[in-house]
Amino acid sequence: MNGKIRIRVANREDVPSIFRLVEKLAEYEKLTHQVTGTEADFLRFGFENQPYFHALMAEWVQESQVQTVGFALYFFTFSTFLARPTLYLEDLFVLPEFRGRGVGTALLKELAGIALKHECGRMEWAVLDWNEPAIRFYRSIGARPLREWTTFRLDGEALQQFARGK
Repeated sequence: MNGKIRIRVANREDVPSIFRLVEKLAEYEKLTHQVTGTEADFLRFGFENQPYFHALMAEWVQESQVQTVGFALYFFTFSTFLARPTLYLEDLFVLPEFRGRGVGTALLKELAGIALKHECGRMEWAVLDWNEPAIRFYRSIGARPLREWTTFRLDGEALQQFARGK
């Protein structure tokens, strides 16, 4: 299937596509039970007054047809040691039938350019330890795992109890 990859900044009209791709990502990662957000949440937190995230859309353009085939959702954090922003890639997903065509690479290159434009000292993301294809891909572009760091999460009832001082 010959076609061309187009990467563009997501807008509020992309929310249904973003949500559909998030659902596909959750299926791939066997985490559909964790998807509790809605399209309205993505609209509110990404495209209202103070956006908490940004997104890129990957499109496959073939003749006059355009198909959304992937996305990347990211935000900025700050490194105290570098005293520079960090581009944090929350999720990157490409539909299985479009993998191996350079879509993921195109998304990551666009993100790297955004990171440089914003004077970021680094890009970071997490990958499930069983996702060997992704790990191989990330290593192939020069990314390295941070084995000395452990991710912690405080959520749900534990978050609520801790915030309330219990």
